Amino acid sequence: MKNLIIIRHAKSSWDDPVSDQFRVLIKRGRDDINLVAEEFKKYFINTHYTIFSSTAKRAMETANIFAKINNFKAESIIFEENLYTFDCQELEKVIMNFENRYQNVILFGHNEAITKFVNKFANISLTNIPTSGLVSIEFHCDDWLEIKNGIINKVIFPREL
Repeated sequence: MKNLIIIRHAKSSWDDPVSDQFRVLIKRGRDDINLVAEEFKKYFINTHYTIFSSTAKRAMETANIFAKINNFKAESIIFEENLYTFDCQELEKVIMNFENRYQNVILFGHNEAITKFVNKFANISLTNIPTSGLVSIEFHCDDWLEIKNGIINKVIFPREL
C-alpha cells in the first residue's frame, strides 16, 4: 500500500518584486498551515513519513512549518527542483518515480498540478485545492509506478477549520 499526502504551499505574497520561485509566505499563509498541521496531528499519528518539497521558497517554508509542528526533522525534508511544476504530467512523473521503499509520502507543491493530479488519481473530484490544502490518498499497490484509483481518506482545508 502507498499513501500520499499532497499539500499545496501556503498563501504567499505577490507584492514583492521577486521571481515566482522566491515569493515568501504572508501571515495568513503561516496561520493557515499552522491550522492544517495541527489538524493533521489528530488523524495521522505514529506513522513514518518521507517528506518531499518543491524548491520554491513558499513551498519550502510551508514544509518547514508543517514539519516543526508535527515534530518531523526539518533536515529530513527532501527538496526537489522537479517539484517546482504546475504541470500534472510532470508531477505524475515525479511521484511515479519515488523509490518503493517510501510507503508514506508527504509532498508540498503547487497548483494547478496538484488539483489535476488528485482529480486524475483519486475517487473524488475537487474543484480546487486551496493554499495550505491537504489531501490524503491511499493507493492499493506496492509500486509507485502502479498508482491508480486512489481513495481519498482525508481532506483538510484551512477555511473549514
